[in-house]
Amino acid sequence: MRTLPQNNPMSDWWRPERFAVKRAHLEARAKILSALRGYFAQEGFVEVDTPALQRSPCMEPHLHAFKTELQTPHGETEDFYLATSPEFTCKKLLVAGMERIYQLSHMYRNAEHSSRHHPEFMLLEWYRVNADYDALMDDCEAILKAVCAVTQRTHCDYNGMNCDIMKKATRITVADAFLKYAGVDVLASMDHPQHPSATKIFEEAKRIGVRTAQDDTWDDVVLRIIGEKIEPHLGQDAPCFLTDYPLPLAALARAKPGNERVAERFELYVCGLELANAFVELTDAGIQRGRFEADMKLRKLRYGSDYPIDEEFLQALAHGMPQAAGIALGVDRLVMLATGAQHIDDVLWAPIT
Repeated sequence: MRTLPQNNPMSDWWRPERFAVKRAHLEARAKILSALRGYFAQEGFVEVDTPALQRSPCMEPHLHAFKTELQTPHGETEDFYLATSPEFTCKKLLVAGMERIYQLSHMYRNAEHSSRHHPEFMLLEWYRVNADYDALMDDCEAILKAVCAVTQRTHCDYNGMNCDIMKKATRITVADAFLKYAGVDVLASMDHPQHPSATKIFEEAKRIGVRTAQDDTWDDVVLRIIGEKIEPHLGQDAPCFLTDYPLPLAALARAKPGNERVAERFELYVCGLELANAFVELTDAGIQRGRFEADMKLRKLRYGSDYPIDEEFLQALAHGMPQAAGIALGVDRLVMLATGAQHIDDVLWAPIT
């Protein structure tokens, strides 16, 4: 097994001359966190604090959690994981009776480290009961404006793109984005609404020059096309909401009434960088269990391991979760865009290098 070198020259972030380069970004970060809390207090939200230790870290097949072991005073042990998101616990709180909640906290995802990923990162997640995703889009635009007020910057420059974050955000559906930027009818490539075969999307990917692998699923190829052909166009000039994901990419979102080939899910982009991922929440425990089981089957096949399903979460859904909309926003990426930083390490107080 390869190990990280212990004499990494970039690990001395604490040296005054190194720290001085990013100090302004970090001071702005502190002000941005205060502005975020101020926005949610003004909107009547309660800040919650959910555990980092989870029996079930996530059900997304391509996310990798940090595994640990809980030991009791009597010597028993149980596998636990560091949370990749507070989502399951927050939704249990909605079942318990909370109506507007948010959490600002550190989350953990293994095998993620790049200029825009860090294994320990800060996530802002919030939920509105009896709301649709239009309300979350309004929140996102208000948050971007609040951040502008803190940094006194109205434009973001990243990825060779420029975005005026004071402008009204644009919206485009995934289907329209595929047609516009890739020349692909993504919905026509689905021979099944939930579990399409990869045959047609493989043909389209080959035609437009996007690589595929023999064991790729329909989801894999679609996400690769989004990354290569679509994301580089999103959030240029103004923020952009990419909406109405095909149902196989629904995750924990419900199907859209009147068009059950797509889900009520959106992502927010600025300068080609994904900032937030939102759902109108699926509240049907049976459908959610089916999605979880399919995702863990795929994870087991692809990576040789899976995660335990959060049975308590499914029990909470069955008990009666109210209609709600929820969203997760990457705070470190938001600070990057707001300060002009080009690498995520430049907005972290003590990065893992």
